[in-house]
Amino acid sequence: MMIDIGLIRHSWLLVAPVAEKVTMHFYGRLFSEYPQVREMFPPAMDVQRDRLLKALTQVVLSLENGEPLDDYLGQLARDHRKYGVRPEHYPALGHCLVAAMRANAHGAWLPAYDEAWMNAYRYVAEVMIQAAEQDAVHAPPSWIGTVVSHEMRTRDIAVINVEPDQPYPFRAGQYATLQTGQWPKVWRPYSIANAPRHDNRLSFHVRAVPGGWVSTALVRHTQPGDIVLIGPPRGTFSLNDARTPHLVFLAGGTGLAPLKALVEESAWSPERPSIDLFHGVRHSSEAYDMHDLRRLRAQHKRLRIIQAVSDEPEHWPRHTAVDALEYHRVIPDGDVYVCGSPEMVRHTTARLLAMGVRGERVHSEFSGEAPSFVPS
Repeated sequence: MMIDIGLIRHSWLLVAPVAEKVTMHFYGRLFSEYPQVREMFPPAMDVQRDRLLKALTQVVLSLENGEPLDDYLGQLARDHRKYGVRPEHYPALGHCLVAAMRANAHGAWLPAYDEAWMNAYRYVAEVMIQAAEQDAVHAPPSWIGTVVSHEMRTRDIAVINVEPDQPYPFRAGQYATLQTGQWPKVWRPYSIANAPRHDNRLSFHVRAVPGGWVSTALVRHTQPGDIVLIGPPRGTFSLNDARTPHLVFLAGGTGLAPLKALVEESAWSPERPSIDLFHGVRHSSEAYDMHDLRRLRAQHKRLRIIQAVSDEPEHWPRHTAVDALEYHRVIPDGDVYVCGSPEMVRHTTARLLAMGVRGERVHSEFSGEAPSFVPS
């Protein structure tokens, strides 16, 4: 199948400025022409529209990347099994997507664009269908998790331990999407805060955010014995990319979770790296995990923990995580891992590059990001 990447990208430029209208048109047409698929989606679609756009952009920009794109599509396909997506749904999605772009191109859409996009979409669908079928041989669409403990660490942050009903294969640094009984069909991503364990349990650090349906349900209205659904593990944030014996970890808020999992994993390594972990919070009361971090430090032996507080007038010095890195004169001479809000990751990465850290040595993840074609 020939995919004309030039036509794909040229046509994408026609609709990228009105991408929000494209997504609204896409979902309106999809639900109108194929009402049976509406039940796979959450009641409110605002977040979902953004995620479709991110996934679509990722594919457009990666069409010539071969194996990396296939890996990305395979991960999406495995994750989409939890919604009940079946092979027969893909043609409907493709048809409505192309129609939505054509309708919002202000008369500049050419018939050749239709063919180019449908060829590309057929390729995407084939890769995703095959990956989903392969995954179905050895894994369920989602796992049923029982909450075994729920501990409020601050007014807004809870550490929640969940036991899946079947073995849950993941790597330290990955995240999972969770669904609560209070909000059916609404999934939100949370980093797993531990390395794989013999007891199969997963730990999540969850902050209740204003207007956050799932986060509020998990923090305020969940207790031991409750059931949550767990999507398959996702993400590529791992120690596999580290090539140096000294690592620097920079965390913002609950972005600590995947870095804590990587520390735990590295403690078992025969060639244990030395790690400087900087955890940035706005107020000292938000340093919610110091007890567990001290326990990890005792086990690891080559772990240093530095807490940074940025917005507390009586605390001195007032630092973000990357400020503390410079203040303590730690030389980031190896791999650097960054996790937090998108703003924190962007700012921290820019500072690291300005310090002379090579871009390939900076490994980052936005806490809570999960682009997707259909609900996430």
